[in-house]
Amino acid sequence: MVYFIRSCYSSQHEEKKMESNTDNDSNSVLLERFQKEILSKVPHLEKTDGIRVINATPLIDITKDLKECAKKEFGLNLDGKDLLVYGKFDSNLLAGSIKVRPAVNIIHDAIVTGKIGSGHTIFEATSGNFGIALGQLSKIGLDVVALVSRKLQEGVFEELRNEKIRIINLDMDICPAPGMKDNPNILAAKATAANIRSQLSDLGFDPVIFDNASTEVQALLVKQDIINLAKLLAKIYDCFCPEQYDNEMNVDVHRKITAVEIDQQLHEKEQSLEDFRIVCTFGTGGTSGGLSRYMSEKYGKKSLHVVFPLGDQDVAGIRTKSKTSGLKFYEPDQYAGQHEVDFNDAKRLLKFFVDKGHDIGESSALALYAVMQMTNFGGFGGRFVVIVADGVQKYKKNLVDTGKKQNRTQVSLQEAISSVDDYDKVIWIHTQYTPREEGIELIAKTIGVDKNKVFVPKARDVEKLLATQQIPEELNKALEGSRKSLLVCMAGYTSLNAVKVLGDKGIVTESLTGGISALAQGKGKQMPELIRMATE
Repeated sequence: MVYFIRSCYSSQHEEKKMESNTDNDSNSVLLERFQKEILSKVPHLEKTDGIRVINATPLIDITKDLKECAKKEFGLNLDGKDLLVYGKFDSNLLAGSIKVRPAVNIIHDAIVTGKIGSGHTIFEATSGNFGIALGQLSKIGLDVVALVSRKLQEGVFEELRNEKIRIINLDMDICPAPGMKDNPNILAAKATAANIRSQLSDLGFDPVIFDNASTEVQALLVKQDIINLAKLLAKIYDCFCPEQYDNEMNVDVHRKITAVEIDQQLHEKEQSLEDFRIVCTFGTGGTSGGLSRYMSEKYGKKSLHVVFPLGDQDVAGIRTKSKTSGLKFYEPDQYAGQHEVDFNDAKRLLKFFVDKGHDIGESSALALYAVMQMTNFGGFGGRFVVIVADGVQKYKKNLVDTGKKQNRTQVSLQEAISSVDDYDKVIWIHTQYTPREEGIELIAKTIGVDKNKVFVPKARDVEKLLATQQIPEELNKALEGSRKSLLVCMAGYTSLNAVKVLGDKGIVTESLTGGISALAQGKGKQMPELIRMATE
């Protein structure tokens, strides 16, 4: 008996040893491919005559163009200022942005430590560039699922798709339900959770595993905590999450490589980073954190200026100052200054620099505009290095002349009634509620159409339309051949989102402002009489 136990143990031990050796061999192959296909093509340290950064991105003197822009676009004369501005153009990096630096650093470590193996899947929350950087991993057989927490510009979505990223779109703007008992935050969380479940299932993930964690998922969605949602999904599906918002390697790569690289380039110009102010915007805090720590450790000074858009402005991948609260790498004590500037003015600078042939994106324009303001009004003058985090390709549609006449997206009740003959159909649009017979009659009578012209698609089809930007078959049939349709929802939000999705596909629709809630006003009807929770 003792011999049998020992034999079994020995056999199992040998099997595990063989599996371990196979895993090690597999990871060695993966690491070799990673180094050849990705690591070798981005800035990294290499020992030659001492330690140097290889594959450095360009550091370009843009002082002349900044002064010209100030004069032509803003009427500011900076000619008398003692000014020297370098742009650090990470826009020409593999994947097109500075985010490839931390992505490569984190994934390299994960492969070396065995956290990632061949065929592994990576979950991460992203506003674009980090996800696009992770897309490079498809070259070596790794899969990436990006959680997108807000409506991204179409150019960003295109780049994510081009990099073979699998996207889970969390942008579910759910109409409130006046008069109903449901808590709107919980309702939105449930709707978004159902949306995530559906998308995960379409991507081949077991929905039962998701169901077992649904309580945790909804709790995170109520708090709009997409960062920890990505971690949770990676955990329950036994995948890897880079955790860019909390991973110290996000900061370290800029402290150990980016800052050293800039200093190295300045020394080649017989200058030193010690004498420069560094200006960058704030996304995750990795760039600002790494550069500020380098300046503190090497030169014992604060030289990092962080730039934010105004509180009501949306700049791709960049946080407003109010939204940095609670983020691990927001370190105001390490900064020489924090600046909030108007992105509407920075757009003029963006177009000027792009027309000059510079490959800069929205965040870079914001940082450069801040330098212009600091020089003109802040009495700073002197020397600056501005981090050009990405290029213009994703944002080109925003630079196109918008002077052309646009189709209207929303109409008031009176506008809808006055142009009722223009509508082939009236379509109900919502992911959670469906109208009762009384609700359909109210819509038809108030607008002035036959009840048969009111089409009510399945709630799950509406959910699929908004989540995937694809038109489900039944809804597509209803829209086929239509000149124009009027979309009606609870309060006008969901239908407006649907108008935008359909408009991108060349389908003309309009959203009724205020939805069925506006129609019910003055009719003596309560919402529970008109709508009910959808069952399919």
